[in-house]
Amino acid sequence: MNKLLSCRYNMDTNRVEARFEGGTTLAIDCIAVEDEYGNTPAQRAELDWLLYHKPLEYAQLVLGGEIEHYLSLGCDHGRMED
Repeated sequence: MNKLLSCRYNMDTNRVEARFEGGTTLAIDCIAVEDEYGNTPAQRAELDWLLYHKPLEYAQLVLGGEIEHYLSLGCDHGRMED
């Protein structure tokens, strides 16, 4: 696959739209990712945080098969503040 150049989250379609070198585009279905990997409220919150704040990293994790490992690290970006 070519180099991933850019990504953006499209909230109307709930997809991350990725553009690669050479003009190829790909849409990642975020509902499918959340259904597969968002087993807890904390994991779902982390996935949402990535979508809104770092869609490029989200796409890289999903496409690289690293999303499950990332979520297992217990990141707390999506955690609600008291």
